[in-house]
Parts: sequence; C-alpha cells; structure tokens
Amino acid sequence: MKPVYFISDLHLSPSDPATEEAFAIFLAGPARQAQSLYILGDLFEYWIGDDQLDDPFFARQCRRIVTLAASGVAVYFMAGNRDFLCARQFALACGLTLLPDPYVADIESEKILLSHGDLYCTDDLRYQRYRKIVHHPSVQWLWLHLPRFLRKIEARRLRTKSQNQTKQKPASWTDVNPSAIEAAMQAAGVARMIHGHTHRPALHEHVCGLRHVLPDWHQGKGGYLLRDDGRWRLCHLDGSVMTCSPQDLSCADA
Repeated sequence: MKPVYFISDLHLSPSDPATEEAFAIFLAGPARQAQSLYILGDLFEYWIGDDQLDDPFFARQCRRIVTLAASGVAVYFMAGNRDFLCARQFALACGLTLLPDPYVADIESEKILLSHGDLYCTDDLRYQRYRKIVHHPSVQWLWLHLPRFLRKIEARRLRTKSQNQTKQKPASWTDVNPSAIEAAMQAAGVARMIHGHTHRPALHEHVCGLRHVLPDWHQGKGGYLLRDDGRWRLCHLDGSVMTCSPQDLSCADA
C-alpha cells in the first residue's frame, strides 16, 4: 500500500519564494510516491476568487498540482480560512477533488475526521461570527462580483487586520477548543482527527481518540503527516520525524 500524505498551512505567496520552492520539491519528490495527498486548507496566503488563476504565480502552483494528479496520485483539497473561495475552476485546473469541512475520510479502513481547524476555535466568538458571514453564499456572490482590483485591496486590508488582532488575542482563542473537538469526533464516530490552522504541530490524546495537528510551512521550512504501513509519522520536509510528545487534552476534563 502506498503512503498517504497530509499537509496544510503553506500560505503560498509571491513574497515567500523559499516555500514555493519547497512545495515544488515536495510535489516532485515524496508526494510522487503517494497513494493520495490531502491538502487541509490555507494552501495559499489569499484567494480572492478563481479568476486569480490568471496570476502567473498561482497558475504555476496549479500546474504543479495537476502534474502530480496526472502521475496517478489522488489529490484532495479542503479550503482554509485564507483560501475558502477556491472553487470549481480551481479544482479543475489542479485536477483535484474538493472536500467539505469537516469531512470523514476512509484511510486504510479507518475513519478519520479531517478539518482545516478554524471551525473549532470556538472561544474566539468574534472570529466565528466573521467566519459565518464570509461563508454565506450571498456574501460570497457579492464579493466575487466586485472588480478584481477592489478585492485585492480589501484582501490585503483584511490580512493586516487579522494579523494585528491575532497578536492581541489570548493563546487559547487561537487554538481549538477541546470540548468542541470532542463533540465533533463523537458525532462523526471516529477515534482519530487531523487538522491544521493553529500552526502548533502535535499529537493530542483525547478520551475519544487521537488528534494530529499539522505543521505550517514558512520560508522553506515545514512538514507533513504521513500514513505508511499502518504507522503515523509527523515529519519535517527532509523526512526526519518531528519530536512531538503526546499531550493529554482530555475533553471530558476540559
């Protein structure tokens, strides 16, 4: 059985050429040996609509992904909070399958709950209200019908605002809520969950099972979660295993 890879939070943008290069090497190297690749959100730093495919930088990333897909690797994509507007045209250009958030995947006969992760940052009430608004179909329709230059300006403004607000928030607000995780895992009937978003790679032990948090990528450094021969490994891009000790976050005690 070929391995399965999980990545998230690459935040690809023209301002970080080292991460673009690392992504290209990953797709042409380790990912070529995969049965499937799951991208769990925030592949891009921003996505203002599928007309962004006209931009040479983003078109180049899609060509790399579709090349991987054409080699026989099944590629799945779940949108994150930065690229939730990636839609059908993007999927066609990349040769991938779009997944809803959350999604229960069957990996080697094990049901696993996949998510980007921001859905479970329930302590941050302001963010959850914002998330609900921007995911509303009517709001997205209005946004996508704005001139492209206005969407670019607003996207930059929102990114700056988000970065400033995040610095002022308690650490618990920018992490997932253990009780929300517990409820989601139990509702899905799974004993394993994988997500990104928090940029805090770890293996968490819950009363309901295990939760893997994916690493982010930045300036050419990053990592992935690997399922191979029945084993799970959180790895750096060079293939070395990350030393993440299990953390007991028993939701029943939270």
